[in-house]
Amino acid sequence: MFICDNIGEKGGHLTFAGRDVTLLAKKYGTPLYLMDENKIRENCRIYKNAFKKYFGENALPLFASKAASFKRLYEIMTEEKMGTDVVSAGEIYTAVKAGFDLKNAYFHSNNKTDFDIEFAISNGIGYFVADNIEELSAIDREAGKKGIKQNVLLRITPGIDPHTFEAISTGKVDSKFGSAIETGQALEITKQALGMENIKLCGFHCHIGSQIFETEPFFKAGLVMLDFIADIKAKLGFEAEQLNLGGGYGVRYTESDPVFDIEKSIGELAKAMKEKAAALKINMPKILMEPGRSIVGNAGMTLYTAGTVKIIPGFKSYVSIDGGMPDNPRYALYKSDYTVYNASKTDKEVGFECSVVGRCCESGDIIQENVNLVKPERGDIIAVLTTGAYNYSMASNYNRIGKPPVVMLDGEKDYIAVKGETLEDIVRNDI
Repeated sequence: MFICDNIGEKGGHLTFAGRDVTLLAKKYGTPLYLMDENKIRENCRIYKNAFKKYFGENALPLFASKAASFKRLYEIMTEEKMGTDVVSAGEIYTAVKAGFDLKNAYFHSNNKTDFDIEFAISNGIGYFVADNIEELSAIDREAGKKGIKQNVLLRITPGIDPHTFEAISTGKVDSKFGSAIETGQALEITKQALGMENIKLCGFHCHIGSQIFETEPFFKAGLVMLDFIADIKAKLGFEAEQLNLGGGYGVRYTESDPVFDIEKSIGELAKAMKEKAAALKINMPKILMEPGRSIVGNAGMTLYTAGTVKIIPGFKSYVSIDGGMPDNPRYALYKSDYTVYNASKTDKEVGFECSVVGRCCESGDIIQENVNLVKPERGDIIAVLTTGAYNYSMASNYNRIGKPPVVMLDGEKDYIAVKGETLEDIVRNDI
């Protein structure tokens, strides 16, 4: 049994999106990022259809660009009528080059520079999600120079702990993100935003964390934010038009991760929020969400070629691959779990326990420990599943290793969306 329906096996080889991955590795080389275009579209439509059904025509899911940002993805988001959130001038520029309409883009980050703000406004960004008063003042100044009134949401910290990893939990009071309701800072920044001449306050944003497999944390955050909207209406006479609930739904990295019904969760969330809004006697705001990992995570796979197979009798075994932490730093950062296969020998029995490690001169260059594989030989293709999110987007050139290409799979068609870096690319900016 595989963790996602786009993974299988045929003739002793692993398949992804119906394609023999060993043949793709032979065609493009390794390391290689594969992305299943049809799975990306399917995931977008789960959100789009659920939002329309439960929250209404105006509700909008926004693809969280930080999960994976390259031109072809923004083209797909345009075709699927998704919005997007962006967190840097680089992501904005990529979206612009892909022809994405920035009116449907929301600009995040906790420390936008003056350059970022000017660049975003000059390119017609739809909305800023302002994190703090310094940033809000800078947006106000730049919007004044441009002679516009800039749409803004305020990032609010609702104080919800989603019981996830500390490193990816961002909704608690003691966070670098947003203004906390509990401390009174959320009320204060709202007052200031309403008093700014070049700011149009449209609503509020919150985000409680990521890789969440329960509906309850979203319930709690949504209801807290509706209470806040009602409180602001009572105290300041302002009623939010939009409420952005952030992202956070989880994806299955291993068999132990639960199967989670996103559409059902959105339906339950909508019911609870509509009842709460009615009880508070406020209008139901336009609801936005920012799925990233759950759009592209299970649409990705990374292929490597096995090199050294090292057995230390009585201790441990290692399988070294031709990639590692430069193309996937998540194990080094978070001890993230992954499912790993010997893609060349799916018809053989597993039984070789090992650590799959990278090629870098770094003891922490590990993809996964304590993996049970069909024992690889040099040249076998090693597949790491569910790598569509936060792999390419977090890749580096550590040890002067080039980033792998991204190849999109669309039925029987495969094409390069991002070229792999050459040795010349590595020194291109050196003087």
